Amino acid sequence: MLPTLSDLLAADGVRSRSINAENPTGAPGAAAAASSHLGPGRKGSAYAALPAGGSLTLADIEGPGVIRHIWITVPDRTDGGPFVLRDLVLRMYWDDEEQPAVEAPLGDFFCNGFAARALVTSEPIVVAPTGGMNSYIPMPFRRRARIVLDSDHAASVDHVFFQVDYTVGDDIPEGTPLFHAQWRRSNATTALGEDHVILDGVTGRGRYLGTYIGVASLSRYWWGEGEVKFFVDGDTDLPTLCSTGLEDYAGGAWAFQDELRHDPEPVPLTFSAPYCGYPFFSTRDETRGGTFITSTAPMHAVYRWHLPDPIFFESDLRVTVQQIGVWDKGLFERTDDVFSVAYWYQSGPQPEAPAFPDAAARVPR
Repeated sequence: MLPTLSDLLAADGVRSRSINAENPTGAPGAAAAASSHLGPGRKGSAYAALPAGGSLTLADIEGPGVIRHIWITVPDRTDGGPFVLRDLVLRMYWDDEEQPAVEAPLGDFFCNGFAARALVTSEPIVVAPTGGMNSYIPMPFRRRARIVLDSDHAASVDHVFFQVDYTVGDDIPEGTPLFHAQWRRSNATTALGEDHVILDGVTGRGRYLGTYIGVASLSRYWWGEGEVKFFVDGDTDLPTLCSTGLEDYAGGAWAFQDELRHDPEPVPLTFSAPYCGYPFFSTRDETRGGTFITSTAPMHAVYRWHLPDPIFFESDLRVTVQQIGVWDKGLFERTDDVFSVAYWYQSGPQPEAPAFPDAAARVPR
């Protein structure tokens, strides 16, 4: 969004700052100080290393302030395996909370699930060639912001390039909703007719920002008839808001393909747009992890951002998606491998998140 005239000057006391490996504290007048063979201040510290099982603090900032932009890129595979984007976990902590407000595999947070790269051109998240992952989600904090990248990968990730752009001195009143994101997976663990839970346990006031959903299709035929349901402010058996199907929720129609037909086989059509997308489809294993036939369960991923069409809640929120398919004989219940990232803002107590799965439980199919 281009600035308006009122945005051309900062509010009193607000200053722009940036953290990366060249200036790990974001201190004013301290960037680009490291030396390389080209001399002082000539790209001497462009990245940081993350050892196997280690932790890398990307930013630790005294508030008040607002994180405006995060850029990060890592190799998508090492000698330790091909699932770096799923093995690394992004965690964010606001105001000295012990429980992270954001907890998701690095790739999934940036709409790159299945530990596979995909181009994403949306307003909040952009993944550019080749693996430049960007978040433009505003993240306010009052006292402190800490962003950490934890590794469950079997080998060192020697090159983590990153930058966190933010402002300090912003007016962040008490009660301002803070940003949260949570990853969940139902790895063929739900019963037929049981919904995948995207988010629950949220109390307080806030705004639901968006959803990223991946499906490894374990049943035949079309996988995307399930409705996304939003239970808000005391809803029990039935929600206040729901979609007409998963591909409809993600802005598509008629199964994300060129035509509904038996012969020849339809062609899938991926797309990425500012508020919705179907950026990833694959039926092949691209990891080169074995000398075998590379066919896999079909993998699909969609996203939807509720920016022009906000979802507000005043007291509580729960979000689910049905697992329903369709074939020539009609609708049927499914049990697939479904994972999701919920993005939202909330005031009030931080929800109790389920235990975060270990690396083995996060391996893509």
